[in-house]
Amino acid sequence: MDKVKKIIALLENGLHEEALQKYNEVLFSGTHEERFVLAEELMQYGFLEEAKVLFERLLEAYPEEGELLVLLAETLIDLGKEEEAILTLEKINEQDGSYPQALLLLADLYQMEGLYEVSEKKLLQAKSILPNEPVIDFALGELFAEQGKFLEAIKAYEKVLPHEEVIGGVNVNQRMAESLSAGGAFEEALAYYEKALDDKLEIHTLFSYAFTALQAGYNRVAIEKFNELKEIDPEFHSLYLNLAKAYEREEDIENALETVKSGIKQDEFNKELYFYGGKLALKNNDEELAIELFREALAVDPEYMEAAITLNKIFLNQEKYEDVIEIVEMMTKIEAVEPQLLWDAAVSYQQLEEYSQALNKYNEAYNYFNKQPDFLADYGYFLIEEGKRKEAAEVFTELTRMEPNNEEYQDILQRLLDED
Repeated sequence: MDKVKKIIALLENGLHEEALQKYNEVLFSGTHEERFVLAEELMQYGFLEEAKVLFERLLEAYPEEGELLVLLAETLIDLGKEEEAILTLEKINEQDGSYPQALLLLADLYQMEGLYEVSEKKLLQAKSILPNEPVIDFALGELFAEQGKFLEAIKAYEKVLPHEEVIGGVNVNQRMAESLSAGGAFEEALAYYEKALDDKLEIHTLFSYAFTALQAGYNRVAIEKFNELKEIDPEFHSLYLNLAKAYEREEDIENALETVKSGIKQDEFNKELYFYGGKLALKNNDEELAIELFREALAVDPEYMEAAITLNKIFLNQEKYEDVIEIVEMMTKIEAVEPQLLWDAAVSYQQLEEYSQALNKYNEAYNYFNKQPDFLADYGYFLIEEGKRKEAAEVFTELTRMEPNNEEYQDILQRLLDED
């Protein structure tokens, strides 16, 4: 094995030409054992083409050797030659000891291609040969989880955990937790997240644990874990919105707002943070801060309709009708269609005594809100003010049909009919 050691040493020292010369010596005149060991070493070091050639040379001598075929297939997969890998694996005899491994590789390849039924068939075939092999149950769990079949995934992972908690560098407790959480079993998922974190503190697992705690209603646990994550990695942007929600659920608006502000410092283009901060500010009776944050949300995304509508509600309440029109015109310029903006504009133009504009907006909005009493009331009173009594009578007729016990609407309708 001295030749192999020398080749690896040369590669490690960057002496590729000398390594290649000695590689050719092993390829053309080395023993089978030297070729096999060198091929495996080259795979580990990422010299895949060279490893592939060595495996192919070995297969000339041992064309039906399953272990060699599996290793060649793995090399081909790493090289991105999946179709060649499948053809190679299909050469392995069912009686060969490497056949279950070949089935696992085939299942993985078919799963990558989205051929889930074929993949499952290969795994079940492997399981019929090795019914108690945890790796096969784990592969089934991964397949089911990818398809969103979380109940089946949970059952598969349950078979793995008594034997193995980590397979291929993947924490099975984490996978179980994710499947339980995705299936809505939030409380059950928490225990598995704890086990996964006991094995290894990993930020994505910690986030998932905190997020699942939030979904389960364990707000204090969520707050603790999100803050722990913030200490480890303050640039983990997704934590801030969720931490703010956890604080809000605990009616701690001050800390919720501070969390939003911290999140904005880390991620200044996150429109959701600005919008949520605006809602928190409203809850804290700070309309000016809310307006500032909603405007920032619109600056990030000019088509952010929810922010525009919420801003308009504030402006209408404050009787800042020019500001309402400004928002409406801004959304109109980008051709963002939202019926509520038509109603907002109609009310604002009416208050600004721009009656022609108001009438146009009311007429447009009527197409969307003709079954909504609040709108019809605004529209009807406006029509009366404009002297359009016939049209107003039609609107109040509809209103009395919707609210037959509303005496005010009945009186107005009667007067309109009498005058007609």
